[in-house]
Amino acid sequence: MTITSESWRVVCQDPGDGSGDVIVELPSELLEQFGWSLGDELSVEVEEGNICLKLKHRADGASS
Repeated sequence: MTITSESWRVVCQDPGDGSGDVIVELPSELLEQFGWSLGDELSVEVEEGNICLKLKHRADGASS
C-alpha cells in the first residue's frame, strides 16, 4: 500500500443524465503516478474522512 501526503482538488461535473453520478477528470500527473490509464475502473471509498480511489479493474482486462 502506498501512502502519500499529496492531495488533489478536482471539480465534480454533472453528466446531465439524472443519475446522480458525477464525472471527475483526474489530472494526468496523478494517473501517471499510480500507473492508471483511460478506461481503468476505480473504486471510491471513504477511509478516516478521506476519499480514496483504488484500482478495481484495468481497461486491458487485468484485475488488480
